[in-house]
Amino acid sequence: MPIRTRRGRSGAYRALWEWPLHSPARFALVVAVLAVVIGGVTSLGQWASPSASTGTALGPVAEAPTVSALPAVPAAPLELTPTTLPLTAAPQEALGVAQRWATAWATHPPGVTGAQWSDALRPYTTDEYLPTLTEVDPANIPSSRVTGAPRAVEVRPESVRVVVPTDAVSLQLLLVQVGSGDWRVAGYDRAS
Repeated sequence: MPIRTRRGRSGAYRALWEWPLHSPARFALVVAVLAVVIGGVTSLGQWASPSASTGTALGPVAEAPTVSALPAVPAAPLELTPTTLPLTAAPQEALGVAQRWATAWATHPPGVTGAQWSDALRPYTTDEYLPTLTEVDPANIPSSRVTGAPRAVEVRPESVRVVVPTDAVSLQLLLVQVGSGDWRVAGYDRAS
């Protein structure tokens, strides 16, 4: 059986627990410090999460709306597949924008900057896709002219994929309808 000594880890823990009990003054001091720490943590928690408060400092807290009934469930599941239209249904406005965009894309005389080149594409490009084009170096574009008419390869109600041949590559453009009769290029790639 081991001999108990005041040395070691257990002795250190015992000294910590016994210290407040040596006198009533120490005990009162420890209780007061604990009360201040607990009160501070509680008030800090209420300050950090205003949703837990009553809302009087910042105004009343809005009540959550109540739902009186669930919406009716449709009898048949909704079909989520996109509708494909015949290629002959491609809007002429979209094909015209594709032609003008590809011509502006292929036009990059020596010395033209990326900003000048992307500004020429701005009227035919969506606002979301334009920042991507500003990062393109026009010197890396292999084409210098459009060699044929645009041809629709996929037609949907509000988007059209068009292939435009150039002297170096064929471009595949994605055009989306951003307004009534207003078509813009939202992406391009080399046609396969």
